[in-house]
Amino acid sequence: MTGINALKIQLFADGADRAGMLQMYANPRITGFTTNPTLMRKAGVTDYRAFARDILAAIPDRPISFEVFADDLPGMERQARAIATWGDHVFVKIPITTTTGASTLPLVRRLSHDGVQVNVTALLTLDQVRRSVDAVAGGAPCYISVFAGRIADTGRDPVPVMAQAVDILRQAEKAELIWASPRELLNVFQANDIGCHVITATNDILKKLDLVGKDLDEYSLETVRMFRTDALSAGFTLDPPATDTR
Repeated sequence: MTGINALKIQLFADGADRAGMLQMYANPRITGFTTNPTLMRKAGVTDYRAFARDILAAIPDRPISFEVFADDLPGMERQARAIATWGDHVFVKIPITTTTGASTLPLVRRLSHDGVQVNVTALLTLDQVRRSVDAVAGGAPCYISVFAGRIADTGRDPVPVMAQAVDILRQAEKAELIWASPRELLNVFQANDIGCHVITATNDILKKLDLVGKDLDEYSLETVRMFRTDALSAGFTLDPPATDTR
């Protein structure tokens, strides 16, 4: 198994909780950040622009992706160009389609070739990867985010898909592949082994990096002790009630 210090893949933190993001920022292993409207809503964000400005002031030197939320191409373009002005390390997430299934790639092409750093997101198929690469080839630095975890949720093995995606991205010199929505720490090593450029993961997964290489016998014993402690803390009992002999 590859040791944590031998990993070549870039580790990004995926989330919108300010305290959690700053905790990851203090970790030198974390080299970038991704967000999305769902994560922001979950974190209680109510003012998109104010949240972004605050985070960008606190994290001024690592790539951060913010997503448009308009559902029409003109609206997406207005939002994308506004977001792009927030900082040189900002990437604008553009979903691969609108909610009606209309392709956003004509917009992606225009933005990328106008110098906007995009993050094409919510991809699940290799055809989407190919068309995205064609759109961004020759444009500004960008990310292409394939939701490998969601592929796995359908019972499909995402590793062969992501390996082929790595090959496809060689056609766009400034594009990097993000393994998005990982489900477990093992995905970090799977992504690393196929040559994926980036994996973005929630804090609960990234915190497990400290477990890499842990002795399994020791881990087993800790697990047994946890079950015992929790049973006692809950006051569980299977003993029969005392019989009243009066």
